[in-house]
Amino acid sequence: MFEQLRARLVRQGPSLLRLPIKLTPFALQKQVLQQLLGWQFRHALVEGDLDFLEQRWLKVEVRDLGLLWFVTVREGILLVSDNQQEDVSFSGDANDLILIAARKQDPDTLFFQRRLVIEGDTELGLYVKNLMDSIELENMPTPLRIGLQQLADFVEAGLKEGGEAHSRAPASC
Repeated sequence: MFEQLRARLVRQGPSLLRLPIKLTPFALQKQVLQQLLGWQFRHALVEGDLDFLEQRWLKVEVRDLGLLWFVTVREGILLVSDNQQEDVSFSGDANDLILIAARKQDPDTLFFQRRLVIEGDTELGLYVKNLMDSIELENMPTPLRIGLQQLADFVEAGLKEGGEAHSRAPASC
């Protein structure tokens, strides 16, 4: 019974979260996202590993949640906006993006399955994809890493139990 509930939550969770997320003011989303990104990428920012984003905008879209953010680097600080002209965009569904972040799914695999869509500046997109590939979980702040891993384990098990094939391409592709 728990397995069926988990599979249903994984499949339907994003649609259940869409309205509450839509009602969350962008100022709050921005504050939380900037803190999380700054926390996660603090060493990369200091070492200049994110300089490729200086004055360039990355659009991140979580399609099934209706979330859309724009991210850049200015003077060594990650900034988030709700409306910019993007140089490159990454879009995917919440479950796939969680699995990528937890290193349980390869971005290249999802890209070729059309579950991760990358559009715009090819060179910048490659830098961002390589950054995603290079994130080492053990370097994440412990609470963030543990929460992400638990969520990804839950999603992965729910997808397996639910028999969700994910073989279909999103309608927006």
